[in-house]
Amino acid sequence: MIGIQPEKRNLLIMWFANFFVSASMTMVIPFLSLYIESFGHYNVDEVQRWAGYVFAVSFFVAFLVAPLWGKIGDRFGRKKVLLGTGLGIALSVFFMGYVHSAEQLFVWRAFMGLATGFIPASMALIAAQSSKKTAGEMLGTLQTGTVSGGLLGPLFGGLIADTVGMELTFLLTSSILLIATVLVLIGVKEVVYEEKGERKRKYRSKEVLGRIVKSPLLLMVMFVALIVQMALFSVQPLLALYVNQITHNTENMAFLAGAAFSVTGLGNLILTRTWGQFGDRIGHEKVMMILLLLSGLLFIPQAFVGSLWQLIVLRFLFGMAVGGLLPCTTAFIRQACPVAMQGEVLGYNQSFRFLGNVLGPVLGGMIASGYGIPYVFISAGLLFLMTAVVLKWTLSHQQKEHSSQPD
Repeated sequence: MIGIQPEKRNLLIMWFANFFVSASMTMVIPFLSLYIESFGHYNVDEVQRWAGYVFAVSFFVAFLVAPLWGKIGDRFGRKKVLLGTGLGIALSVFFMGYVHSAEQLFVWRAFMGLATGFIPASMALIAAQSSKKTAGEMLGTLQTGTVSGGLLGPLFGGLIADTVGMELTFLLTSSILLIATVLVLIGVKEVVYEEKGERKRKYRSKEVLGRIVKSPLLLMVMFVALIVQMALFSVQPLLALYVNQITHNTENMAFLAGAAFSVTGLGNLILTRTWGQFGDRIGHEKVMMILLLLSGLLFIPQAFVGSLWQLIVLRFLFGMAVGGLLPCTTAFIRQACPVAMQGEVLGYNQSFRFLGNVLGPVLGGMIASGYGIPYVFISAGLLFLMTAVVLKWTLSHQQKEHSSQPD
């Protein structure tokens, strides 16, 4: 990578690093219950209960600590946070391959959550080196790595586990994460783009929270991040059952469910960067409103499909729409907040996303058990549409306030 500009080299390295970190958070999903069952200490009910705890704990702990990692990055440098958290995630995944009980697995998944400041730190790093005019494009490119890793992680995890075994899957993943961390150490050079008129200063957490609370639009943007993750994860644990209802094929169920879920990631890859560029031109809040509407309109019909190919087509189109929401939320924060507080603000935004990862499966399971799986798609789709309406109202209200203020 000699001769490449530091900004471009940073983006390339962080794309691959984010892909593998995000994938590592979800790669155990296909065989989590089987791995806990292999310990031999638990009955069926205990296996199911522990699988839920073990899956959720990483995202819950990450929800709590993400703003703290952002603040540390703002104060001491984002690269230092990337190295510390990258090493922490690699170690946690490594030791997961050697546990002998669900309790031990729970502890290391919790430690993984503690170390997941990697993703918000990477976003803060790329946001800080980008101008406000190009932040959407750069963050959109980075986001394809993060989102695709999270969506393709279950597929890769299942395939690797079937090939080499569950324990070795953790060791291979840990090695890849360690390589990604070494790449950051060797190749990343922290760069800060200085906007004209922006003061250099350190912000206290109270000031950061005050800025968020006093900005309805900024709060709404974080709520959008929450809704996106809730919708994505509300159907993830149920997709295999839904595919079985559609196809009545039990032989390749894990693969077919993985394909139905992961095709959303392919849609992400195709258009996410383009949506970021579009947001740079017309405003990221406007693009978010368009994408919320499209996501809702493409999510609801998934409840009424009669064949697998219909579901895959709709999920692919949905991926093309939903993939632009996350980079637009991050780019909006880049434009709305000074560089010196962006890491912490992005940490709060990441906390909203992790909270969606926890709430999504819980709410999806409750709706599915009470009314059936199709109603999960309908509910999540309606949530997208209602969020678009609220975002529109927030934008209109803010515009009225600005127009009523004296020059």
